[in-house]
Amino acid sequence: MTKKLLFVLTILLVVAFGAMAADISGKWTAEQPGRNGGAPRVTTFTFKVDGSKLTGSISRPGRGGDPMVSEITDGKVDGNSVSFSVKMTMGGNEMVVPYKGTINGDSIDLESTMTGQDGTPRTNKMTAKRATT
Repeated sequence: MTKKLLFVLTILLVVAFGAMAADISGKWTAEQPGRNGGAPRVTTFTFKVDGSKLTGSISRPGRGGDPMVSEITDGKVDGNSVSFSVKMTMGGNEMVVPYKGTINGDSIDLESTMTGQDGTPRTNKMTAKRATT
């Protein structure tokens, strides 16, 4: 009887831990310093979580102030870890930018890596905060 009870309790704990994937659904914003001391650049993330699957979009300032919107692909949430990719077109060139991050309550520490024009990878770090509006 005790073995059966322990077995059932273990199964319940495993299910509970699986259900604890952070729900980051909604809008998040990250501010980064502008070029040459200019106005800060604000990137808006709109996340949709379904189980461990993450979808949504990213909106960031483009040339001339018009927003550039990209869909999130290959998104995953695993506990407090998040990862996704964004396909961007810049100057007629298409690139996929991977993001990974750590969820800390109402903030997410994110890191993205892009290949620069000279072929070297460039890492960008930012902290997104849950939007209140």
